[in-house]
Amino acid sequence: MSPLLERWRHFDFALLAVMLILAGFGVAMIHSATMGTTLGGWGLSGLPLRQALYLAAGLVLLLALAGLDYRYLEYVRWPLYGLNLALLTLVLFLGRQSYGAVRWFDLGFFDLQPSELAKVAFILGLAHYLTSAENWRRLSSLLLPLGLTLLPVLLILHEPDLGTALIFLPVLFAMLWAAGARRADLAILALAGLLALPLLWTQMSREQRSRVTALFEQIGPGQPATADTYQLRQAKQVLLLGGLWGSLLAGQTVDDPGAYHLPEARSDFIFAVIGERLGLAGIGAMLCLYAVMVWQGTAIALRTREPFGRLVAVGLTSLVGFQTLINTGMTVGLLPVTGLSLPLASYGGSGLVTYGLVIGLLWNIGIRPGYEVTKEPFRYVLERGTS
Repeated sequence: MSPLLERWRHFDFALLAVMLILAGFGVAMIHSATMGTTLGGWGLSGLPLRQALYLAAGLVLLLALAGLDYRYLEYVRWPLYGLNLALLTLVLFLGRQSYGAVRWFDLGFFDLQPSELAKVAFILGLAHYLTSAENWRRLSSLLLPLGLTLLPVLLILHEPDLGTALIFLPVLFAMLWAAGARRADLAILALAGLLALPLLWTQMSREQRSRVTALFEQIGPGQPATADTYQLRQAKQVLLLGGLWGSLLAGQTVDDPGAYHLPEARSDFIFAVIGERLGLAGIGAMLCLYAVMVWQGTAIALRTREPFGRLVAVGLTSLVGFQTLINTGMTVGLLPVTGLSLPLASYGGSGLVTYGLVIGLLWNIGIRPGYEVTKEPFRYVLERGTS
């Protein structure tokens, strides 16, 4: 079989289909939320069109990346990482402010959010470092990965953006585990992280702290909400309004327009909009699609024998999985409201373009599972726990 046909044999059409369905799902829900109700107070009918254009840009990037050799990224991983740190620093001084946060560069036609791209740059740099066996066998060797993680985390916290900052930590542990780090070392790092929580608390803004404390101050439907608990109360209320099949299928809405008011519904709380429109059945189907995406990404990682490619696949897949869990968890009140978007479905150009990059890289790795390499085979799992 020719190399080209061999690659097409491994082409993951399921991953493409799931991405298109989820992104299309998001555009449809954004359009639906602009019609008929006052969800989020939206009056911008152009939002669905802009989201569709962002999706098109993400698909162009995806297709461009799918045809390139992902191993070339090893040569530019540190410049990419350094560039993203520079952008994360510059945005604090030159970025556009919105709702008290400075996270975006206003490019006129597009708002660039550097923290979204920083996720991928971080994964590439960490994956390259962990391909060396000496970089995960000793506890002291794990200090550099921790430092690579904390640099963007601290900068993103100062924007402030608690949700995006926190997503780096579970991705770090997933990649360390996949690389073969000893469980005892991971436990020590986790303990160190818990001990550092007071320091993290001092670095959080008043608004970020209130989102954490609101998790423990949740109130019932008939009780008045405080400023700190209002957003979470409204998200859960909108979610419950959908019932089993949602207002679109049932054709029933609540008479009180105020019941639908949900700040940031198009972005952070799109999950609640989906629940109201399509009910429990709709969000169940959507979560199954995310599960398929994680499953496909995990399959790509398992069949990839080249170390750098496998670790990048693990990092990207864990990013999708953990971001989905955090967003849905905060919407239903199981996690603090952190301002983290739902992958592919939430409104936002930087997020859609970044996930076009994520899926494109997964494709790129997936069509080269038996890459002809001169490095030793990937056997970290077999050596787990050795010294």
